[in-house]
Amino acid sequence: MLEWIPRGLRGGRVTTRYPHREEAAPPGYRGRVALLNDAGAERGLATVCPTGAIALDAQRRLTLDRGRCILCGACVAAEPERFAFESRYQTAARSRSALIAGGPDGAGGVEPARRALGERAAALRRSIHVRHIDCGSDGSEEWEIQALWNPHYDIQRLGFFLTAAPRHADVLLVTGPVTSAMRLPLERTWEVMPEPKALVAVGTDACSGGLSAAGSLSAGGVDAVLGVDVYVPGSPPAPIAIMHGLLLATGLLGAAEVSA
Repeated sequence: MLEWIPRGLRGGRVTTRYPHREEAAPPGYRGRVALLNDAGAERGLATVCPTGAIALDAQRRLTLDRGRCILCGACVAAEPERFAFESRYQTAARSRSALIAGGPDGAGGVEPARRALGERAAALRRSIHVRHIDCGSDGSEEWEIQALWNPHYDIQRLGFFLTAAPRHADVLLVTGPVTSAMRLPLERTWEVMPEPKALVAVGTDACSGGLSAAGSLSAGGVDAVLGVDVYVPGSPPAPIAIMHGLLLATGLLGAAEVSA
């Protein structure tokens, strides 16, 4: 037991200082895809994306829906002068439209969403209990969520705690496109959570359905079933990205927000 004391003194503090200090993503990290040039694209470019995240309007201007992007890199490989990966963690958004880059300004729903969430999140400051529900995830998001409570990220230092009881939860983390079997449990979980509460969709599948099209087997994303307060895109998003989404959902970025 005593050997851990000098080891800790030698190693120093290993816990991230985020959000009080910005944590840079490592080189090559696929945080999100940037749209570098949206004009004059070829008609066939939209077919490059397996999830339909790329669209082309009548003026041949591109739009990129990051809520549908699975970060496969097909667009970057096909058109490197138009698309590029950005090494960043802060990718969460308060509205679905804010995840769409290019074309008409898609940020119009951000301010109303921010105000509505702010009214409910005013009471969520410390001792925030988080309930996670898997609605058909492939499991990758679960690994990243679990990492938030390890010594490096230690999200408990910010007042976030996991709970298995929906009646004690303040925030609901949802992963997966919401399969038909999980639709009713998701609705019931949200129903019994006390106010104020917030819902965070984690991962591309939860944001839009990803590769799972809406139909009899899948709702095609959480917002087809319930209202979403914060979207965290990515396949899967990194722990810092999920932490960023939780901080947005609870209004805790006000005093310690780093540049996005």
